Amino acid sequence: MAVGTSASMAMGSLNFGLFINPMGEELGIGRSTFGWASSVRQLSSALTSPIIGPLIDKVGARILLPVAALIVGVAMVGISFIDSGWQLVALFAVMGLVGMGGPGALVTSVPVVKWFRRNRAKAIAFSSLGIPIGALIFVPLTQVFIDLWGWRMAWVALAGLGVGAIVPVALIFLRREPEDIGLLPDGDTPADLLRREESEGKRSPEISWTTSEAVHSVVFWKLVVVFTGVALALGTIGVHRIPAFVDRGVDPGKIAIATAFDAVAAGASTFAMGYLANRIPGRVLGAIGFALLSISGVITIYANTFPLVFLSMAVFGLGIGGMMFLQNYIWAEYFGRGHLGAIRGVIMPVTLIIGAIGAPAAGYVYDRSGSYDSIWCVGVAIMAGAAILGVTIKAPTHPSEQIDKRLSHP
Repeated sequence: MAVGTSASMAMGSLNFGLFINPMGEELGIGRSTFGWASSVRQLSSALTSPIIGPLIDKVGARILLPVAALIVGVAMVGISFIDSGWQLVALFAVMGLVGMGGPGALVTSVPVVKWFRRNRAKAIAFSSLGIPIGALIFVPLTQVFIDLWGWRMAWVALAGLGVGAIVPVALIFLRREPEDIGLLPDGDTPADLLRREESEGKRSPEISWTTSEAVHSVVFWKLVVVFTGVALALGTIGVHRIPAFVDRGVDPGKIAIATAFDAVAAGASTFAMGYLANRIPGRVLGAIGFALLSISGVITIYANTFPLVFLSMAVFGLGIGGMMFLQNYIWAEYFGRGHLGAIRGVIMPVTLIIGAIGAPAAGYVYDRSGSYDSIWCVGVAIMAGAAILGVTIKAPTHPSEQIDKRLSHP
């Protein structure tokens, strides 16, 4: 999964902003079109996630991830032939069909937590290393390809690299969950579980909520509000910050380096939080991440030199790391492994559809006013609010445990 997320950095995700200026100049399309492309990819994922989530629970990502990579790769090659904005938007819609892009993508995040319970946080920490490694390789490489061959051939080259890295590794190594090959989560054996239960003096059965049980929980909807708000805010800033920095006179090559470091900071942050999760509640770590995103937004508004750009990217990466960790960790921690794909498949349409408003909204604000500042201020406020709400969301009590408590205390 680390290899998969690493290669996805080449496939129109983190590196997309580097294409906006050269493509916009040649095709004569405005920033709002690029915003719509990013958002339509999310909307496409939103439409298919209620199907993809349960499929991950039933068959795993061994086939789904290669299919997603091939679909994205073909669409990227198609982008190299476009001559108008609507074609870009249409091809990005195709890229989102199986929902591979982004740190919260189901096919690259759910499989990891299905293999771990006790060491879930550490597993997320290690799998998250794929993002900074991919960013260090593919973001600067994207700018090199654009400079050498132009943006059209850059899309083709990156498609080949991404598909070539993901497909064979997924087909060879991925399996749905440990029980499919006679194992238990964390590499435990039945004897290991028995010894641990005896040493702890209690049994610790894993409770997996059904989708119906989860959606009837207040905690579920609080988490949806938090992640949806952050997705909306990130949409206003994430796609447009790179062209905004170029507009302010910062060298594109240096921006590519700063963008790569953004992902390095995100990976380091997620890795650190994976090791801190046994000491500090995940909701607190996630709230810290949201607060850092808000601070980064403020820096982004004023960044007009490379040091400030670098600082904004670094803080943004640390914040994204917190969001990535919380998103990949807390759903499994609060609602269990059994129906995780289906539960997150319910969430994704809400988060992606509302989050998709951010990028085109920011593009329209820029096209009309020549500045992103006002819409970015709104994004900063939303992320600060998410940090405050997120820290208050404690683990829910499963309905069966509520019944047990009532029976034991008549």
